[in-house]
Amino acid sequence: MVVPVFRGAVKFAYRFLVNNLVTLFLATAMTAIAWTLHRLGQDNIVDYSWWLLQQKPVESLGVAFFVALVATVYFMSRPRPVYLVDYACFKPPAPCRVPFATFIEHTKLINKDEKSVQFQTRILERSGLGEETCLPPANHFIPPNATMEASRAEAQLVIFSAIDDLMKKTGLKHKDIDILVVNCSLFSPTPSLSAMIINKYKLRSNIRSFNLSGMGCSAGLISIDLARDLLQVHPRANALVVSAEIITPNFYNGNQRSMLLPNCLFRMGAAAILLSNRRREARRAKYRLTHVVRTHKGADDRAYRCVYEEEDGEGHSGISLSKDLMTIAVEALKSNITTLGPLVLPMSEQLLFVLALAGRKLVNPKWKSYLPDFKQAFEHFCIHAGGRAVIDELQKNLSLTAEHVEASRMTLHRFGNTSSSSLWYELNYIESKGRMRRGDRVWQIGFGSGFKCNSAVWKCLRTIKPTVDGPWADCIDRYPVQIPEVVRL
Repeated sequence: MVVPVFRGAVKFAYRFLVNNLVTLFLATAMTAIAWTLHRLGQDNIVDYSWWLLQQKPVESLGVAFFVALVATVYFMSRPRPVYLVDYACFKPPAPCRVPFATFIEHTKLINKDEKSVQFQTRILERSGLGEETCLPPANHFIPPNATMEASRAEAQLVIFSAIDDLMKKTGLKHKDIDILVVNCSLFSPTPSLSAMIINKYKLRSNIRSFNLSGMGCSAGLISIDLARDLLQVHPRANALVVSAEIITPNFYNGNQRSMLLPNCLFRMGAAAILLSNRRREARRAKYRLTHVVRTHKGADDRAYRCVYEEEDGEGHSGISLSKDLMTIAVEALKSNITTLGPLVLPMSEQLLFVLALAGRKLVNPKWKSYLPDFKQAFEHFCIHAGGRAVIDELQKNLSLTAEHVEASRMTLHRFGNTSSSSLWYELNYIESKGRMRRGDRVWQIGFGSGFKCNSAVWKCLRTIKPTVDGPWADCIDRYPVQIPEVVRL
């Protein structure tokens, strides 16, 4: 019992000293300067300054001008802060609910191949999804009504509902929106979804609008990054970011197992996010965006094809998920955190990582590499709820506790894989539990086709109280729930 306590004390002392080394040095230096000035006395300091100005006016004014110039350049070149004012998530209506029994019954009626039905049943049993996930109205038909009209109807339902909720929460007016970024990977109609929003809300004619497609489940953070870059260029601007995935046109009606997985995991959802660089918004904003790190492994053929839209041998189109998906995801994550680590990790973790790397290079190549403890950098983790395997793998590789991945597991259970919007359902779960405090740091991790791993880091600006509305309002008290390894159907 004594040894673990001693180790804990040593770890605490090490982290405190290394992480606060600069602060301790500056505090010591300032104390020494203050003591020296105190000994000189106020009169001597004033007299010396006046004498210096009289005897060397050019040098004195030059130094003052240089200091003023450096200060001006520093403040003018600083990136504009990007605030997350608020966000809203679409809550599917009860009639769209798809219990396991309904899903299996419909699958049997649609697909006559017994082996395919059994395969989907086994996937659903181990998926981590619950009984309340939802599919769009068109998917409740037998066979599914995958028409353009039905797809547009789903897009209007999920996107307009999320935007309406956001406008109600923030008091946002249509004339206040300067930038619009929409991402939806698999449904890209003409006119675009961004044009659909502009038409619905009668947005300004000079709005800067963008529509991203084909970028997978990580596209939500790509949209955040694009909006951030635009807010650096356009002062005093508001950006509306909409993340959604339209399920209606993407039901796979074949028997290839790698293409049947999305049928079992993907469910309807959307999120609308209001970003702003206006200083006055800092008073009511929830978060400030501190970092976005994007990693793209598309140069590797295996990574490029691990999530691939194609036709099977019978001509049925769908999304094929490779068996190498998790291996590629972990590789992409390692590349991503190699860039993110120096930006967010405390000095104690960076020093241990460098020492371990040097030891492997100079002493023994068989030394185990040191995995930095990202729990020292973040209080909350929002891992893309792509499936139970994704969450399990990241929990293991990042050495996270069950509480750290609770938001991801519960989001998967309640809403399923809602693609790029899942990160916002997870963030709302943390808020609804009353766990978000001022100063807390949040790490959002998204994975997507291509293959991409993207990270966004947010800092909470105020303690957030649980709200009476939102997607978790009527069920948050029931969570967390125990999710069995296998649900027998």
